[in-house]
Amino acid sequence: MMMAMERRSFLAMMLAAPRRWRVAIIGHTGRGNYGHNLDIAFQGVANVDIVAVADPVEAGRSKAMARSSAAKGYADYREMLRAEKPDVVVIGPRWLDQRVAMVRAAAETGAHLLMEKAFAATLEDGDAMMLSIGNRKVQVCHTARLAPATIEGVRMIREGAIGEVLELRARGKEDHRAGGEDMLTLGTHCLDLMRMIAGSPVRCSAMVLGPKKQPTEPVGPVAGDAIHATFEFQEGLMGTFDSQKNSGPHSHRYGVTVYGSTGAIAFPINDIPNGAWIVRSPSWRGNWEPIPAPDASEVTTHPQVNTLFARDLIAAIEQDRATACQAIDGLWTIEMVQAVYASSIAGGPVTLPLKKRRHPLL
Repeated sequence: MMMAMERRSFLAMMLAAPRRWRVAIIGHTGRGNYGHNLDIAFQGVANVDIVAVADPVEAGRSKAMARSSAAKGYADYREMLRAEKPDVVVIGPRWLDQRVAMVRAAAETGAHLLMEKAFAATLEDGDAMMLSIGNRKVQVCHTARLAPATIEGVRMIREGAIGEVLELRARGKEDHRAGGEDMLTLGTHCLDLMRMIAGSPVRCSAMVLGPKKQPTEPVGPVAGDAIHATFEFQEGLMGTFDSQKNSGPHSHRYGVTVYGSTGAIAFPINDIPNGAWIVRSPSWRGNWEPIPAPDASEVTTHPQVNTLFARDLIAAIEQDRATACQAIDGLWTIEMVQAVYASSIAGGPVTLPLKKRRHPLL
C-alpha cells in the first residue's frame, strides 16, 4: 500500500514538474556576431537550459559560451542542431547573408526561433523563410514592442490620451548609413512600431534620392542618401518615414511620434527601454512630460528587453499563443522597405502587400 502511494506521489510530481526547454544559440563572430546581445537573452529565464553555442570562430565561440553559460560549443551550427535537437534556436547574426539557411536548418529540427532584426534581406527571402517556419513560434527582436514605456504609451493612445490620431512621423537614426541602409537596419524598428499603432499599411508613395549603394554590412540591396516615404494605413491615417544624410548624426530624432487632436506622444527608439514622452496640447507645443511606465525600473537596459522577448517566446510556446513580434510582423517591415523602392521606381503609389516579390533593386 505504501509503495503504491509513493509511486502515485512520484508520478504526480513528475506530471506537475514544468518542462525544461533546450536552447541553442547560433552566432558568427566577425559576420554579424550575436546581434544585439542575443546570446544572453535567455539568461535568467525560468525552465531553460542553454545547451550549446555554434560559431565557426573559436575565440568568439569561447567568449559566447562563457557569456551565455552554454554547456557545449560547435564550429558548425548544422552539426549542433543535429546533435542537440534544441526546442528553441537563437539566430543572432545581424548580417542577413546567412539568414535563410540558418532559419531553414533550425526549422527542420522543429525548433522555435528567437531572431535578430531585420527579418530578411528581401521579400523573396522572407517568403521562403515563412514557408520553412510553418506553425513554429517565432520572436523577432524589434525591441520597442515589449519596452514598458512603449506598451504604456500605446495604451494611452488607444484610450484617447491624445484624442483622435491624425498622423505618425518616423525618422531613422540618420548616421553614416542614412538613407536606404538606415531604413533597413534601424528603420525597421520604426516601421514595426508604426504597424503596432496603426495596423498594416495599404499603400506607399516614396522618393529615394541617390544611387544604389554598397551597404557597410551585407544586409541586402539598398539605395539612396535620402528616403522620403508616406504610408497610408486603414481609414486614411497617414504615416511618414524619413532618413536623410546631413551634416551629422541626429540619433535623438530616431523613433516614432504620434500626433493627435489634443496632444502627441513620442517614442524615441534610442531611449528604449526607458523613453516615451507626451505633450498635452492640440498645438503640439509645450512641455514634453515623461510617461511613467509600470515595471520600468526593472527593465533599464537593452539586454533586459531581449530577455522580455525570450520570456514571451517561452510563454507563447507553453500557452500556444502568438509572440509579441511574430514572423509575419518581421515580414511586414521588409514589405514596407521594399514598397519604398517599388514606389520610387514606379514614380507613384504602390499597393501593399506587393504582388511583385522580387526586390526592385535587383
